[in-house]
Amino acid sequence: MKVFVGNLSGETTEDDLRQAFESFGQVGSIIVIRDGVTRKSRGFGFVTMPSMNEAKNAIEKMNGKNLRGQKIYVQKSRTKAKTRSSRRKRSGSGTRGRADGGRSGDSGGRRGRRRR
Repeated sequence: MKVFVGNLSGETTEDDLRQAFESFGQVGSIIVIRDGVTRKSRGFGFVTMPSMNEAKNAIEKMNGKNLRGQKIYVQKSRTKAKTRSSRRKRSGSGTRGRADGGRSGDSGGRRGRRRR
């Protein structure tokens, strides 16, 4: 089960999270989300625990606890909502079956031509 951990101190590391969560059971992967440019913590991360029971126990016991001087927020991770661009596209890639790839500039029809 993937667990969301929020309101992390800027100094909190993956090792800090591992030590805090290992007392509740086996811990898989851990990641503290960081800014892509500055590499500073964005204040949240994720802990993956193989056992759902252990993860639920960790959520119950760790939510509201202090970690590196911050009261952390712990809950079951929610899946990211799919955006329009991540949905599977229909065949034809939006060209509506046109041989010219959907362009209308000089397709030979009235569209895109100026009247004189």
